Amino acid sequence: MKLKYLLILSVSIIAVSLAGCTKDEIAPTGIKTKEPGTTTDYTAPTYADDYSAIASWSDRSQWNLANVHDPSVVFDGTYYYMYSTDASYGNAHVGHGHFLARRSRDLVHWDFIGMAMSTEPAWVKDTLNNMRARVGLSPIDSPRYGFWAPVIRKVGNNYRMYYSVVVDNYIKTGKVNTADNFDGSWTEKAFIGMMETSDLSSNQWVDHGMVVCSVSDRGTDWSRSSLNDWSAYFKYNAIDPSMIVTPEGENWLIYGSWHSGIVAIQLNPDTGLPLHKFDINDESTWGTRIYTRSDGSRWQASEGPEIMYNAETGYYYLFLAYDELSVAYNTRVCRARSIRGPYYSYDGSTASGSDCFPIITHPYKFNNHSGWVGFSHCCVFKDETNNQWYYCSQARLPANTNGNAYSNAIMMGHVRKIEWTEDGWPVVLPERYAAVPQDAIAESDLTGSWEVITLNYQYKKQQTSSAMTLSLDHKATGAVTGTWSYNSTTGILTVGSLKLNVVRELDWEASPRVPTIVFTGLNGSGRSVWGKKSQS
Repeated sequence: MKLKYLLILSVSIIAVSLAGCTKDEIAPTGIKTKEPGTTTDYTAPTYADDYSAIASWSDRSQWNLANVHDPSVVFDGTYYYMYSTDASYGNAHVGHGHFLARRSRDLVHWDFIGMAMSTEPAWVKDTLNNMRARVGLSPIDSPRYGFWAPVIRKVGNNYRMYYSVVVDNYIKTGKVNTADNFDGSWTEKAFIGMMETSDLSSNQWVDHGMVVCSVSDRGTDWSRSSLNDWSAYFKYNAIDPSMIVTPEGENWLIYGSWHSGIVAIQLNPDTGLPLHKFDINDESTWGTRIYTRSDGSRWQASEGPEIMYNAETGYYYLFLAYDELSVAYNTRVCRARSIRGPYYSYDGSTASGSDCFPIITHPYKFNNHSGWVGFSHCCVFKDETNNQWYYCSQARLPANTNGNAYSNAIMMGHVRKIEWTEDGWPVVLPERYAAVPQDAIAESDLTGSWEVITLNYQYKKQQTSSAMTLSLDHKATGAVTGTWSYNSTTGILTVGSLKLNVVRELDWEASPRVPTIVFTGLNGSGRSVWGKKSQS
């Protein structure tokens, strides 16, 4: 059963009739601005958050970061390339290939360059039906596929893309997954494949076939009692790949969604395929489970793993998307000294088997904007020229934004800077990256009114902002209280017991959009605390 597929499909199909809705009413004017206290002129991005008016395929040259879901980003020395899931408002992408591709020189302005895959690989259907034949099942003549969550990495001189293909047909009869067709069985397995190229600008790829597929420890007992049975036939769900080359040169694939959790399997660096032969009948070849949200459940609500290593801290960081994707999606992080774990939560406890912290994204809302929901399934990447790390994922508008009942199908790509706490945890900025000039911030720049949001976990509920004032006498009142101080050398604002990283970024909620000052940090329980200085 692929819950993600049902959610993506339902919100995108229903939005077809509204692909020409009104643009976001808070779109900026595009005039040059200058933040008070700075000397640098700056022009803010002008694209609207509600892109429904330009959602059609014929308008794809205007998309920028519109229609982004489950992105992955890599830099080739000239451009950042982004690849993402087959998902778009109104299903605009359907019939044009698979895995939306775009590129950018500055991470702000993105050009759509087409689809990375022209048609489904023949090996998927052949492999599926060969596996079905071995257990006495009839072939599926026309499988219904979903193409999800690619990850792109440079390995040697080539770029490898690991991608997910789900088969949305029932195992027993092979019928398409609908309530009317339910035959008392689970839906078929998913596959992770790999293709590579030496030149991203060519968009020409060589496919190397299957890497892994969904696996079950229940033999031929694929029975499902009802559509409300969540006991999951497959132990591991072969979607949502991430990949890493360790400092020692080992290659690892990290994957998994819901079911029994997240798996790590070692790859052959030369081929990009499993180092040891993958066998669906031999559990010892399936990899090592490195995380599950619930030990006792095969339907634990975590997915979208992203793995990275920070040489400055010496930790591997595992980013996870929690809960359903349309509204509740939120991002958690745990860390380990070894790629296979154990991974630890913010409080030092073992992460696997429970909810882990910190929370670094969550549905939220600043004033003067609808805010964002469904904000997770990230990629993480670094600008090697300055060691700046970035977070990138989709976020969705809430339903009924601008009077559009289907606005939750609007999925915008969010690129944001990552800052690091003093004890080595990543935190995400409260505003999207917009190449705002980083003029020095003085203590006097911080006095005045702020909006503050604490990312407390509440299922499907946006966290909203509250007012805080930093006064000239170093008192903080409102949402956060206590004495405040600022270290201009480290860029750390201390308010009471909170230590907050302070940078300049764009106020995306203002009209027109203008630069401001923001902060991000963690409270004692591992919840992110976001702040944005209010416009005077």
